[in-house]
Amino acid sequence: MPQRSDAPPPVVLPLAELQEGVLIRRYKRFLADMELADGRVVTAHCPNTGPMSGVLHPGGRVRLRHDPSPSRKLAWTWEQAESPGASGTAVWVGVNTALPNRLVRATIEAGLLEPQLGPIEGIRAEVPYGEGRRSRIDLLLTPAAGNPDQRPIYVEVKNTTWSDGDLALFPDTVTERGQKHLRELMALLPEARPVLVPCLSRGDVTRFAPGDAADPRYGELFRQALAAGVEVLPCRYRFEPDGIHWLGLAEVVAHQSGH
Repeated sequence: MPQRSDAPPPVVLPLAELQEGVLIRRYKRFLADMELADGRVVTAHCPNTGPMSGVLHPGGRVRLRHDPSPSRKLAWTWEQAESPGASGTAVWVGVNTALPNRLVRATIEAGLLEPQLGPIEGIRAEVPYGEGRRSRIDLLLTPAAGNPDQRPIYVEVKNTTWSDGDLALFPDTVTERGQKHLRELMALLPEARPVLVPCLSRGDVTRFAPGDAADPRYGELFRQALAAGVEVLPCRYRFEPDGIHWLGLAEVVAHQSGH
């Protein structure tokens, strides 16, 4: 459900102004060397430990946050990367995996998912659940009195940057943790409402599917979860230097092949 063309997409999460640079290299998973616009080369924290399929482009443009602090080893953090987009034009992609939980929470608090979730009274983060309560759900929602479904809502958020054309895909590598999360979401039924929220951190995608090519088992479990009644709400966002804009929900596709 894309935004109406005559209505500017709302800013869900304002950002401190980011600075632009060029990616030289990423290494040791957590580090990336960047050249800033003034020619300085800095080492930035890379808050994404995955393979960053499709968004890791040495020589490409990046956006960084400067946050010097005595408690931080590195003053710079890599936040966004420019990547080839579905329409042939470049698109900015959010690469900070610490951001999606905040982003989805802000989306819920703004009432943008009320048509799907109903009115919400409370939100708690990182609540223990699952077998032996050894896992933590990203967001646990308490329905408001006016919500027709009074079951608690368990929201699992997945940062999603890999794409094939306009099709967003998760995961981009084998994820036993992600597989476990799907099994735990299914186990919540029927006493609770389990909701998987792929956070689509790029504005050029309009559909979402499991990344079968990267993790076939995750794809199988995803389809089992859909059939069992796990709700899937892929949230679309556009990334700008000063904020993240809401673009609505993407269509859910059961297979990466689209069939």
